Amino acid sequence: MTDYVVRQAEASDLAQARSVMLDTVYRDFGHGYLPQWHADIIDLEACYLAPEDNALFVAERGGRVVATAGVRGQTPASPPHPPEVAARFEEGRTASLYRVYVRPEHRRRGLAGALVDACLAFAASRERYTGVYLHTDARTPGAVEFWSRRGRVLFDERIAVNEAAEDAGEPFQTVHFELDLPR
Repeated sequence: MTDYVVRQAEASDLAQARSVMLDTVYRDFGHGYLPQWHADIIDLEACYLAPEDNALFVAERGGRVVATAGVRGQTPASPPHPPEVAARFEEGRTASLYRVYVRPEHRRRGLAGALVDACLAFAASRERYTGVYLHTDARTPGAVEFWSRRGRVLFDERIAVNEAAEDAGEPFQTVHFELDLPR
């Protein structure tokens, strides 16, 4: 992590953070920006900076944002998530991690782990949160392995069939996780 700074994002970081996020959904997910799933990327300020219990973190190097991670107070709902996942979390008391993305040339340097640690510390500092949820797209290189070291798999849509996947017309590659809040 030499030469990198991990910190909570400010309004002046949002354009560069958005660039990291959009590049990731186009390059790694193969489908690009989809408003029903990625609207937060367009309005980062309203989704991450304005709400008191939400936050966006960035890793920067040489004044350039190269990685992102966000926390939102959002309990997974079914649909679109499997009922088993939604039932696991207390309504209104769940911190969900979003947009943990690192530009490819900066991967394997501990940035994702440092950003996740910052997100978890932020969530733990809020009385509201009792659980932490996230989901990842298994097509993202190293994502399932990374999250499996940090939490527990709740539901793997590559294996299990659910109503949302059947309605989508193609199998989802989503893996749902639960992480522990640091105490």
